[in-house]
Amino acid sequence: MTKGDDKIKDSQKDELIIAGRRYGSRLIIGSGKYKNFSQTAAAFEASGAEIITVAVRRVNIEAPDRPQLVDYIDTCKVTYLPNTAGCFTGEEAVRTLRLAREAGGWSLVKLEVLGDDKTLYPNMQETLRAAEILLADGFEVMVYCSDDPVIARELEDMGCCAIMPLAAPIGSGLGIQNAVTLRLVIEQAQVPVLVDAGVGTASDAAQAMELGCDGVLMNTAIAEAQDPVRMAKAMRYGVIAGREAWLAGRMAKKLWGDPSSPSSGLI
Repeated sequence: MTKGDDKIKDSQKDELIIAGRRYGSRLIIGSGKYKNFSQTAAAFEASGAEIITVAVRRVNIEAPDRPQLVDYIDTCKVTYLPNTAGCFTGEEAVRTLRLAREAGGWSLVKLEVLGDDKTLYPNMQETLRAAEILLADGFEVMVYCSDDPVIARELEDMGCCAIMPLAAPIGSGLGIQNAVTLRLVIEQAQVPVLVDAGVGTASDAAQAMELGCDGVLMNTAIAEAQDPVRMAKAMRYGVIAGREAWLAGRMAKKLWGDPSSPSSGLI
């Protein structure tokens, strides 16, 4: 039985479960690039998401008197997911998340270690090293990674609670570039697989879900839309539509035409 079979069988209680936490929404959104916190909060509400990521390195935690995201989105009602965006070494990432835990008590985190500032591809050697340290330190690690099924399996075996392969470079909006490797990652995984990076519009989100992803994380696709709040709503329904199609099971592709009306009893 494949992972897909398990999901279809389990469709009556369709929740996203990450590290024991249950979510009704399978869309996770980032909090960067918005015009202001009011727009961030409006987009978050329109998206129906229950998890929002926050780049710890871009948050001024030393000036609590200034407006902060927590003034607009209640930390008691949603999951804040600290991430290590902007980190290029394992040491930076570990230090950043330890700081986040001291500041907010967060243990569920998103690890992201970049290889260079042009492609923003993950540096998997540094990611693996940082993940090992963080897991030993008691963190629950969701991890941004390449769409490599061997690396994904290694991260899961280490104890990461969610695998987050890229669909395309961060912020590119190119959509899913390699559905085959993404499918391989999904088929072998026993933890949630969430596409992270590269989604550009709602049909990309739907495609990711139709491939069997457990969820989608995005930031730029919403924040840089001409109407971010409306795009957030579109992404919400894109994820729902893709998930429903995955659970329903698509028809088989055929080489030749097949009439949709019965051929017997013709006049």
